[in-house]
Amino acid sequence: MKIEILNVTADNLQAVLALHVAPNQVSYIENTAECLEEAEECSFYQPAGLYADHTLVGFAMYGWFPGEGNAGRVWLDRFLIDEHHQGQGLGRIMLTALIDHLHHVYGPADIYLSLFEDNQGALYLYEKFGFRFNGELDINGEKVMVRSYSGNK
Repeated sequence: MKIEILNVTADNLQAVLALHVAPNQVSYIENTAECLEEAEECSFYQPAGLYADHTLVGFAMYGWFPGEGNAGRVWLDRFLIDEHHQGQGLGRIMLTALIDHLHHVYGPADIYLSLFEDNQGALYLYEKFGFRFNGELDINGEKVMVRSYSGNK
């Protein structure tokens, strides 16, 4: 299976906007239109389409966010697989590709994300990849998880 992570452009914008999660997941993640609006407002975000064998199957939004001094964090801020492509193992495949992609783009770094703890499907997936709660909450009250680069080489 050929996996690609491609920036959102005029060529794939409408297809990205058509992506959606299952109805029971809607409360856990913003829709792609909201994500793209945020990316317009904040230049740290990079929205991307997730492709399997040239078919758009999901969406991610990530970026490096500066902190105090030279500190900063790599965030996997959004990650979704379209409802029609769920249940095929693509979450695991795409998360593997995204982690590799983030390390390629930003170098060796811890990766942060946040989620509502009752989002059991996402929590299970992230824990399988070594993400652990770090005790922080984001600005939306979601719990922050981190995947340590040093512990997952």
